[in-house]
Amino acid sequence: MADSEVKVDVRALADLARLEVSDAELAKLEKEIPSILSFVETIQKVDISKASHDTSLRNVMRADEGAHESGKYTEALISAAPARAGDRIAVKQVVSRIAKKK
Repeated sequence: MADSEVKVDVRALADLARLEVSDAELAKLEKEIPSILSFVETIQKVDISKASHDTSLRNVMRADEGAHESGKYTEALISAAPARAGDRIAVKQVVSRIAKKK
């Protein structure tokens, strides 16, 4: 797949993902996405049928045993936060819930 063959509707992708994309970002992404897709296609063509399967690999996560009771550290954690709202840590809103009109 040559880069020139791929035409991606970045605006539609951004709308589906509910992302705001400026015209400058849109132009940049329209140039970069075909290269990214070409790279992914190259990776997908790799023959892994002869790859070794190392049986010495294992999960080293410990079992979650002896967990403390729920809420045991809540007050200490909330007290250490810069701001609180009741029994929660208060933070600045970073995502707007109001949809922008087009």
